[in-house]
Order: sequence, then structure tokens, then C-alpha cells
Amino acid sequence: MRVNRAGTTLVAERRDGAGAPLVILPGVMADAASWRPVVDHLALPNPVVVLNRRGRVPSGPLGHGYSVRTEIDDLHAVLDALGEPAELFGWSYGGLIALEAAVERDDLLSVIAYEPVSSPFGTDALEPLRAAEGDLDRAVEIVNRVVSGFSAEYVAELRQSPAWPVLRPLAHPLAGELTALNAHEPAFDRYRDIAAPVTLLLGEMNEGTAPYGTAFAKFERALPRARRVVLPGQGHLAHVQGPDVLAEHLTAAVAPSN
Repeated sequence: MRVNRAGTTLVAERRDGAGAPLVILPGVMADAASWRPVVDHLALPNPVVVLNRRGRVPSGPLGHGYSVRTEIDDLHAVLDALGEPAELFGWSYGGLIALEAAVERDDLLSVIAYEPVSSPFGTDALEPLRAAEGDLDRAVEIVNRVVSGFSAEYVAELRQSPAWPVLRPLAHPLAGELTALNAHEPAFDRYRDIAAPVTLLLGEMNEGTAPYGTAFAKFERALPRARRVVLPGQGHLAHVQGPDVLAEHLTAAVAPSN
């Protein structure tokens, strides 16, 4: 699936099916390919559309004047191109974008967000990322050590794994994305007006802890009627470490609205 918006091409992977489409919006350091294991485990008949947000090949670059508003309008363009009511799921930064867009739409059947994030987030990583411009290895190290808080030992093992060369190109738009995220003020006071049922997913390992658990708490306060689901044994990277577990809970969140 290809959508052109304001001179930028947005490309999504699509799994065919029957019923309302499920649109999946990855966050930073992720693209459609990294979500294939989750899609493969989804016990849903629905078509599944996974967007390569701008900054990820084969979609276009972030572009001049990039902001969270850019991402919201991109998502609107994709949903409009589908031409029918949809289920919407966002992970991390994608969760923020999904919720912000949901405030402005009345044709969503459900909205599901896994550990959405908002400003201030990852601010300590901004200057190091800008200084590391062009050094993708250093950028991957920074996001894992400074933003996610993983140990040096974990990052050293990751560097030797097959995942490292996959992560390198995904780090290219990271400084721009974090800058945009921290410049954006979410419409928390309007979240109660979201017409669709909302499910908030949280990894058990992050409950009550920074950075993801504390970010999650802001969204939970803004959405007092949302269904809250904790995924046992999972952290922020459930799509990588437990794609079957995440798919099971995503299936359960979508199924009631089918």
C-alpha cells in the first residue's frame, strides 16, 4: 500500500483478510519488517496494515519542518486512503501518534496503545545523538543506553547479534523524532472525547518505572475509562521478545469490536 502526502510517499505492508483493517503504527527504532512476527501470530481474520513511517525505507524522509503534527497528518492520510472504519494500534511513539489522531476522528472502531510516550522523553539523549550524526553505531548505542537504560553488557551483546545491522538504519531519523516528540504538547485534555474504546497495554517489567512506566501513567490518567492490560513478563520490546504474547493481547483488544 502506498499513500502520497505533501510530496512524501508512505509505504505500508498489508496482510490481506476480511473485515475492518487493523492499522499498526510502529515507534522509533522499528519499521514494518520488525513487526512481522507479531502480524504472523495475530489470530484475526482482519486485513493488517503496518506503516513504515517516514524516515524508514521505502517511505520518504522526515522532511523539512518535521513534527508530531506531520506524523498525525500522515496517519490521517493512510486511514483516509483505506476508505473504511479501522482498528488502530500504536506502539511507543506510534501510540502517541495514534491517540492524537484518534481525538480528531470518529470512524475508528478501537484504539490500542502499547506504552505510549510523550514529552519530556529521552532528552538526555538529544545532544549525544546530534553529536553522533552519521555514526549509526553510536546512535544505536545511545538509544539503548541513554533512552532505554540497558546495561553496557546488554549493548555489547546486542552489537554482536544479527539485530544490530537491522537497527543501524532505523537510528538515522532518531534525533529528529526525539526532537519532535519533546516539542509536542499532547492533547491530554481531549483524550476523554475519543469516541472509540481505548485499550492501554503495559509491559509488566515497566510498571511504575522510568522511562516507559512513568510515561504510561500520564496517558492512563488522561484516559480513566480505558481498559488497562498488563502483559506478564514483558518490557518495552514485546514485539521482539514476545511477539506471540503481544499478538494474543492485541487480538483480544480488537476482537470485541469485530
